[in-house]
Amino acid sequence: METKSALKALAALAQESRLAVFRLLVQAGPAGMAATRIAEHLAIAPSSLSFHLKELSHADLLSARQDGRFLIYSANVDAMNALVGFLTENCCGGVPCGAPVIDACAAPGEPAGTRPA
Repeated sequence: METKSALKALAALAQESRLAVFRLLVQAGPAGMAATRIAEHLAIAPSSLSFHLKELSHADLLSARQDGRFLIYSANVDAMNALVGFLTENCCGGVPCGAPVIDACAAPGEPAGTRPA
């Protein structure tokens, strides 16, 4: 994921209603939900929900498919995973998470974390 795409996704999620919509759709899984059900579940006015769905779609966090006369929205799990990967790709400075951290200030042979701060 490129930085611009990550910023767009993070900006879209940095709003309470949009974050709630996205989390609800992640819970719903691939089956997704119709906009009317999303609005009912989260108590969001249809006009506001439409705006939020548009913002999430523009950030590539949602996909929509036609089902009869309804649009069914679902979370774009690939985009979500790409965002998480982008945020964590340099986690722990390349050291596997959970591995002991080496104290750069420790003298040779001195255990990490024993020097006063």
